[in-house]
Amino acid sequence: MAVYLSKSESETEAIGADFARALPGGTVVAMYGDLGAGKTAFVRGMARGMGLTCRVSSPTFTIVNEYLGSRELIHFDMYRLSSADELFDIGWEDYLARGAVCAVEWSENVRDAFFGDEIVVRIEKTGDNERRITIGEGERC
Repeated sequence: MAVYLSKSESETEAIGADFARALPGGTVVAMYGDLGAGKTAFVRGMARGMGLTCRVSSPTFTIVNEYLGSRELIHFDMYRLSSADELFDIGWEDYLARGAVCAVEWSENVRDAFFGDEIVVRIEKTGDNERRITIGEGERC
């Protein structure tokens, strides 16, 4: 388990970039954190770290955003879903089969969709701009 302290949105993005730089395809990143904690900023950093130059935004209303380039990042926002069944209904298994990195915001809403091999990222607000970012594997984080 690794713990990082961020004092700004740009630092959160930098932590995400460092984290994702060598992340293998097929990795699922289950993200947890309150509204406004910085989950999307972390994913913006992940995209940059993966060499992607696309604009990254929250997929709250679209549920899924795909960022394509030399690598593939699929960004899910499960805020509006109430169960893992809804995630499976939109093709979760098909997304996993593509071998892309999958970043899932609001993972607590779809816990049954994970197999225990995901990387867990928890982002906690510790001040107006400060965040504690904990990265670990599965339920150990």
